[in-house]
Amino acid sequence: MTEDPGRPTPGGGFRRDGGGLEFDRVANFSDAVYAIAMTLLVFDLRVPSHLPKDASTAELLRGLTGIESGAFGFFLGFTLLGRYWVAHHRFFRALGSIDGRLVSLNLVYLAMVAFMPFPVSLLSHFEANRFSFGLFALSMASISLLEAVMFGYAARRGHIRVAVSRAALRHEMVGACAPVAVMLLSLPLAFWNTTAALASWLLMWPIGVWLSRREPADYRLLRTPPS
Repeated sequence: MTEDPGRPTPGGGFRRDGGGLEFDRVANFSDAVYAIAMTLLVFDLRVPSHLPKDASTAELLRGLTGIESGAFGFFLGFTLLGRYWVAHHRFFRALGSIDGRLVSLNLVYLAMVAFMPFPVSLLSHFEANRFSFGLFALSMASISLLEAVMFGYAARRGHIRVAVSRAALRHEMVGACAPVAVMLLSLPLAFWNTTAALASWLLMWPIGVWLSRREPADYRLLRTPPS
């Protein structure tokens, strides 16, 4: 007998089999929070409303002076949140079921995602300020840490729908925690120079390459599970 996807599993959660409504509601709500947070980033780019409608190109360009900090914040925030959305999407693809505690963890995670436009705006306007950088770094580190917490919980509770080795599960946890380490280590650097501290986040690229070369044989099943 096949299990009704709309009914709770024995563990108090909901299966995704057949596109169960309860599972889909969590995934769709998560996507909506990401979409809103990423859209709000553009609100920091302000049109110079003090100029007349018949302003010349030169006047308009002068009126746009200073917008580059907001543009930098928008593209930085959009890029980082976009990468987190991809990771969250892959995580949900790997899930076979979800329970109340995982839903709660996901809500805490989404709260940090929804909060991100504020530290991004703060950093774009006060890029040399140590507090603005610290808040931004801690917010990003919190999202990465919550990713690791959710994955670890899902793996322990048997919510992952593909059978992979412990080595593959550990590899995923290390990959989720690596950005946390980089961001936290950048905080002391911010006391010297916030630009250098932000640039240190580029270390995540070679770390990612290093990790990809050490993927267990079955790790790709976890990243791209069968439909």
